[in-house]
Amino acid sequence: MWLFAVALATSMLGGVLGMASGIFIVPILTMFGRIDIHTAIGASLISVIACSCGSAAPFLKERLTNIRLAILLETATTSGALCGVFLAGLIATPVLYVIFALILLLSAQQMLARRKEAIISLAGDTGRWSALRLDSSYPERAPNREVAYSVQRLPFGMALMYGAGVISALLGIGSGVLKIPAMDTALRLPIKVSSATSNFMIGVTAAASAGAYFARGEIVTLVAAPIALGSVVGAVLGARILMTVPNEKLRLMFIVILLILALQMMLAAFGINLLGRAL
Repeated sequence: MWLFAVALATSMLGGVLGMASGIFIVPILTMFGRIDIHTAIGASLISVIACSCGSAAPFLKERLTNIRLAILLETATTSGALCGVFLAGLIATPVLYVIFALILLLSAQQMLARRKEAIISLAGDTGRWSALRLDSSYPERAPNREVAYSVQRLPFGMALMYGAGVISALLGIGSGVLKIPAMDTALRLPIKVSSATSNFMIGVTAAASAGAYFARGEIVTLVAAPIALGSVVGAVLGARILMTVPNEKLRLMFIVILLILALQMMLAAFGINLLGRAL
């Protein structure tokens, strides 16, 4: 029951923010549940997949997820993750923590600078990227209107996604915390679209990683099953909350999370770990 409750709460928060719930689940399981780190990571991957699948239907129904863009960006993130695997061990871990903390702080500053979100008309010309048909719109409930947006600076966004993949592989964390700022500041997407699209992408990435953990026998059914159930329920609730929360409040919530994680990474560079290892 406590595993179900943990998954419900963390997946609800992850579903709202478009982040991998593992960043919360893994430290809770290891520090409070005394569960082996590999078993916790395996259960967390199942949670991410369940969270992504659970929120997929509501997000797609509300037209928040940009599937074309998600598939395109996933190629860059996956390529970066493969590069990060080969680079692992070449860079000192404390240096990586400092770099990641600085990236998170910069992302928070950029997102804070975009507090006033401009509505971009679908009629706008996207130049050579118009053939990809990445532009779309979604309904905003409060106020009741159709919000159209246009994907901008695609090469810059792809480069940031590649970097997110590299950092996530080097540090063993989910790249959702980097994907959303990249989509928000580089591609100029509405924060809700960034969160929903990121949620779709992290499920694809986690599915690939979960296969390796399953083959090694590190996905324990007694742990993963209640977490998967709680994650599905939490993801659905999180998706409903996301649709009702104003863009500016959602952006401020994410900025707070970025600042907390930046503090944790900076402390980890000096051997102080508040959250434990997270995905």
